[in-house]
Amino acid sequence: MKLLHLYKDYSPVVGGIENHIKLLAEAQAADGHEVTVLVTSVGRRTEHYRQNGVTIIKAARLAHLARTPLSLDLLRRLAALRADILHCHFPYPMGEVAALLRNPARATVVSYHSDVVRQATLLKFYRPLMHRFLDRAERIIATSAPYVESSPVLQRFRAKVRVVPLGIDTAAFATADATQVAALQQRYSRAGEPLILFIGKLRYYKGVELLLRAAVELTGGRVLIVGDGPEEATLHKLHRELALDERVRFLGRLPDESLIALRHATRQSGGLFVLPATHRSEAFGLVLAEAMAAGLPLISTELGTGTSWVNQPGETGLVVPPNDPHALAVAIHELLNDQARWARFSANARQRAAQFDVGAMVRGVEAIYRDVLEQ
Repeated sequence: MKLLHLYKDYSPVVGGIENHIKLLAEAQAADGHEVTVLVTSVGRRTEHYRQNGVTIIKAARLAHLARTPLSLDLLRRLAALRADILHCHFPYPMGEVAALLRNPARATVVSYHSDVVRQATLLKFYRPLMHRFLDRAERIIATSAPYVESSPVLQRFRAKVRVVPLGIDTAAFATADATQVAALQQRYSRAGEPLILFIGKLRYYKGVELLLRAAVELTGGRVLIVGDGPEEATLHKLHRELALDERVRFLGRLPDESLIALRHATRQSGGLFVLPATHRSEAFGLVLAEAMAAGLPLISTELGTGTSWVNQPGETGLVVPPNDPHALAVAIHELLNDQARWARFSANARQRAAQFDVGAMVRGVEAIYRDVLEQ
């Protein structure tokens, strides 16, 4: 099949959707499909290259509107391509406009990654376009059944929605270089104290502010925050105001190899992974699956999305109310001090992670493609 993925960004831009598209596109190329990814560049020049069997076109950006990159070149490039399936990754308003105006494919499939949550004013104007775009798509892929049930938009188009959970390369996360793991554990785990790990873009909905406020109440452990993003300066300022000093370390953006080793160092310290998200923008929590593949127990928040399906309460970790730093601190303290439950969660996490292997995701998506084309 000729497959065309459409979104705003692609690797090396870091983000959950960007990582997902790269993993899916490269796996599809390895299966023998002709795969192209069309996104926008980070500047005003168009880039065109091949990487790991995937043709990548980054159309020149013209401007930004509400953090959405605009590109007239994207429209032109899309019209010149041909595909069996146009696979759009939602939300990206410019991409949806392009698909409505210049769709080059026999059929359209949409990966619905998240509701539009924060841009309430923009949504009033965007909603008619969004509904028209989703109405024209042959299939809509949601990442979990709970998200389908809790999303008013997906309920509107329920008949064409199919569920395919996001996938990860579980084998890549299952082991790490022992020397690097030991070095990281020695660097960050003073006197063998457990590590409390967060990995993600520092965005408003990730809840890192809540983690900082919870850290004030902790009597043991050290919090490691990995990632960068628009909230970085605000979070550093709060860190100083709360006088957290060495109890919380900001490590910035790290390479993938270091991230894998850091997850294993956290597990070997008797620590855990925390995703304290506050808004429905956190639709799935791919970092939870990645942490489980390394055997890490989890603590996440109840958002009514897929996060409490990925992290199953009482089996792979604990789930607490959002926007409640005290509840988060209590859960961290309880899990760090209950070794029997920690060990059970760790073992269950590895087993649960196997269900999110990339192979299952690729097969699920391809089955949807073939079903659409047959009809």
